[in-house]
Amino acid sequence: MSGTEEAGRTTARPVAVAAHWSARTPVLSGSLLADAGALRTYTAEAEKLLGDLPAKPGRDPGQQQLATEVIDDQRRLRSAFLELHAERVYEELTGGLREHRTLSELVTAASEAFPGLTPTETQMAAERACATQADKDGREIDQGLFFHWVLRSPQAGPHLMQALLRPTRRARSLLGEFDRTGSLDLGTVRLERVDRAAHLTLCNGRFLNAEDNQLADDLETAVDLALLDDRVEVGVLRGGKMTHPRYQGRRVFCAGINLVDLHQGRISFVDFLLRRELGHLHKLIRGVRVDGAWPRALVEKPWVAAVDSFAIGGGMQVLFAVDHVVAAADSYFSLPAAQEGIVPGMANLRLTALAGGRLSRQVILSGRKLWAREPEAGAVCDEVVDPKMMDASIEAAVARLASPAVVPNRHMINVAEEPVDHLRAYAAEFALEQALRLYSADVIDKVDRFSAGTSRERRTGSGS
Repeated sequence: MSGTEEAGRTTARPVAVAAHWSARTPVLSGSLLADAGALRTYTAEAEKLLGDLPAKPGRDPGQQQLATEVIDDQRRLRSAFLELHAERVYEELTGGLREHRTLSELVTAASEAFPGLTPTETQMAAERACATQADKDGREIDQGLFFHWVLRSPQAGPHLMQALLRPTRRARSLLGEFDRTGSLDLGTVRLERVDRAAHLTLCNGRFLNAEDNQLADDLETAVDLALLDDRVEVGVLRGGKMTHPRYQGRRVFCAGINLVDLHQGRISFVDFLLRRELGHLHKLIRGVRVDGAWPRALVEKPWVAAVDSFAIGGGMQVLFAVDHVVAAADSYFSLPAAQEGIVPGMANLRLTALAGGRLSRQVILSGRKLWAREPEAGAVCDEVVDPKMMDASIEAAVARLASPAVVPNRHMINVAEEPVDHLRAYAAEFALEQALRLYSADVIDKVDRFSAGTSRERRTGSGS
């Protein structure tokens, strides 16, 4: 038998199996126990079939078609299962709503308690081992599907939103040290208490403060510590001085998501894309949840953001969550969602509230860049100052926001401007849409081309 004939038979057999496979999708009964069993059996057979195929980079077109159909069939079943049982599943995972779990803890626990519902640790480790995003099967989409239905639930969703406002374990472990020293180097974020303000300086200098998994963890830790420290009255967010050749020695606020990391599959859906929205960005608005705190369970403080050079993508999104933005006159803001292909977090919700639908469409859909000096930039920043006056303007803003009446009034503004249930409904849709975008063909093509261009620039020493 020739190699061509063998390859033809290898391709034909999976396609034939696929036709038989699709016909066996179970019908759910509405019983959690019975439906969980059906899900477990069905997905186990699906995984066995996928396991007989080569890894994604080695599949021929027929094998990839079969893999896609099997994966999609599983997702349809998972979605149907969660539509019926999301609340019951969440209750079981949280001990009847008595326990508070992180996002990553929830999807891991779900994979153990309800086999086939979310990817296992072994499956996720295999995905992380892939050389590029394009080589993955996109198991994070199943995590997005899980959170889509949990956040939609009128009982599970609010419980999860509140749970994610609790301080991280890392922050709690570092609180004593920050209390004693007044400063911490967290890796990509430096935290320093100066008089009554906590200064959070982004220090991912080689990458123009681009966002990645590590920055999300460091920034949430720093936000927690600033909120928990009784001596801090106001938080300040600013970019540090760069080591990047093009911006050597200059301050930069944030360059948005690290597209090289995204190309190489190192941007986590759960630990970055979803966590940043429901973690530190939500805490900037709502505060941090502290057991026994009175008169409110949430400890809130006002925040200032100081923008030097630019606030791109996720950097611009930070501005929507703070109380006062000081921008250098030569800085700009942008949300290059159309270029990157992903959803710019909560910007579609928050920029629309601040600037209206027309300007939001120009910025998000058409990639319009807003320069700080433009009148339209007033929807994003409060002060535009000479770059030499940034330090003095930040200090003055801190003094204004340290007034005792600021916290209750910002609380009421945020209640009126963004009710929690309104945010939760958006977050439920975002969880699924962003997970799908993360593995869409156009996004993978764009980050591949960006990464190739970055590699060429590094070889020629031109920078980016």
